[in-house]
Amino acid sequence: MEYDVAFVGLGYVGLSSAVCFADRGINVLGVDIDAKKLGMIKKLNSPIHEKNINELLEKSIKKKKLSLSKELKDVTKAKIIFLTVGTPSRKDGSIDLKYINQASKDIGIAIKNVQEYFVIVVKSTVVPGTTLRIIENLEKYSGKKNSIDFGVVVNPEFLQEGNAINDSLKPDKVVLGINSEKDKKIMFNLFKKIYRKNLPIVYTTPSNAELIKYANNSLLATKISFMNYIARIAEQIPDGDVEEIKNAIGMDKRISESFLNAGLGFGGSCFPKDVKALIAFSKELNINSDILQSVLTINDTQFMSVFNVLNKELGALEGKKISILGLSFKPETDDIRDAISLKIIKKLLDKKAIVKVYDPIANNNVKDIYGKSISYSSNSESCIKGSECCIIVTEWKEFKSLKPKDFIRLMKRPLIIDGRRIFSKKKFNKLEYHAIGLG
Repeated sequence: MEYDVAFVGLGYVGLSSAVCFADRGINVLGVDIDAKKLGMIKKLNSPIHEKNINELLEKSIKKKKLSLSKELKDVTKAKIIFLTVGTPSRKDGSIDLKYINQASKDIGIAIKNVQEYFVIVVKSTVVPGTTLRIIENLEKYSGKKNSIDFGVVVNPEFLQEGNAINDSLKPDKVVLGINSEKDKKIMFNLFKKIYRKNLPIVYTTPSNAELIKYANNSLLATKISFMNYIARIAEQIPDGDVEEIKNAIGMDKRISESFLNAGLGFGGSCFPKDVKALIAFSKELNINSDILQSVLTINDTQFMSVFNVLNKELGALEGKKISILGLSFKPETDDIRDAISLKIIKKLLDKKAIVKVYDPIANNNVKDIYGKSISYSSNSESCIKGSECCIIVTEWKEFKSLKPKDFIRLMKRPLIIDGRRIFSKKKFNKLEYHAIGLG
């Protein structure tokens, strides 16, 4: 069978993109070497938690728009091959390209004896210059020439976990780093079928496309850390409130209101990794990256605002019962990579506190790390029952339904630390209510 596109790597980006392309009528082949993951997908059970993904997965496979394979050589059945393998961090924060190097080598070997023009699309997040090395790999192992026998395009993703399906189908922009008019035409014809009207394509060079991804994520991370810096100031001034400051500066069209929420810091698989990778890449170029170092420093220490309150209000934490609402790094996902909750739990345990946690979907992921050293609740009310402090770490919608009377009724001491500003300070002023950026 022939396919329109193939995805090499069915992780978060690969699978989300694959089911969305299939939903738009594109014949998709998904390739992954992980047999367990492929088994889950074949049983219509997505290995990643994402809104609406199981429905699209079931629809795509039943309509035979999405097929699966463990054999990378099968990518030759498609003329457009997306590289969506992981690009993890090394200990020093620099990017580890082992998976993308292996995949490009394997693709080169696969296309060697096939007399077709292939377009290899680099969708994995890679530092500038990586695509040139991918081209070298492809030429070396295929014996073919770039822009003559095959083309290479950079198409970075801008998916938000918890909203990846919507972001895939209705992107703010589609960035294409392209070297030839032939590749440009092939990619335009593909994306025209997916995005239909109002195609928001930005054409640029491959190296610019690679850097756009890092610039995009690093700027968003910078906005978050900047507002957390302002929150620290607001906490120290009379009647300070970072929410009021945010609302005012967000009205400025040059700034916009997006990513101005102060909180306990950012986590997840993208922002920390991408900022560190850009710092490491800057170091290779002898370019000062103090601005990004500050972004990480603020983020790495922001969770300590919780302990500033705890130390002041509870003193020694040994034997104190502390509840944590929210474990995932953001709502609508079970992802706990670089989650702030993990830092808080570790420090609470170091201080010998008794920790009880609840998250709508991430409990089991945290249980894999902390096991029986903490207790897990099945809902928010049972989590806060009998505790002497409740820390809001993730802004899940269901937590917003909690009323002041619930905390008064259930807690031993209704001390609240609102790490995501989900509650109204006016409604909670009769409790011991503390919040990020509230003086």
